Amino acid sequence: MTICVDDMRELALNILDIVENSVKAEAKNVLISVVAEDNLLTIVIKDDGKGMDEEFLKNVTDPFTTTRTTRKVGMGIPLFKMAAEMAGGEFSITSTKGVGTTVTATFVLDHIDRVPLGNLAETMVTLLNDDFPTDYLLKVSVDGNEYEFDTKELREQLDGVPVNQPEILLFVKDMINENITHIGGAKI
Repeated sequence: MTICVDDMRELALNILDIVENSVKAEAKNVLISVVAEDNLLTIVIKDDGKGMDEEFLKNVTDPFTTTRTTRKVGMGIPLFKMAAEMAGGEFSITSTKGVGTTVTATFVLDHIDRVPLGNLAETMVTLLNDDFPTDYLLKVSVDGNEYEFDTKELREQLDGVPVNQPEILLFVKDMINENITHIGGAKI
């Protein structure tokens, strides 16, 4: 999926872009954590992909630093960083070559410039729609109420049925939406 800069009006799209980077870095496991507590929204994306060397890591928030061959700019990380900082939050990225990468962004929940979280369920279904070799663990917590979606568990339950079947994707989307709503997701 290609995301246009104008479309980054939801944090879920930033998450999608960064997770797609994890998949391209051959991550086998990606953790997506979204925690809303004490007027702070914290998003962490952690993978076990190839990681980055120190030189590339130093420049990764520069939009003109990218590994893409189809275009000369990489906007996902710079836009995510900008969104966090504009909303009174912070951004950090750590990476170790051969180990993986962790991206963390915080946002003041009631800040006037905070971009909406958007549809996490749609983001997850988009990731699952591809023939994915990566497993995802989505953890969402709102004021201590928690929900987890784990593709390893989903695959076990499906017992060989492909995850990217339309009826499975619809079920997953509805399930994630319902559970996030149930734990107070309207706050985020």
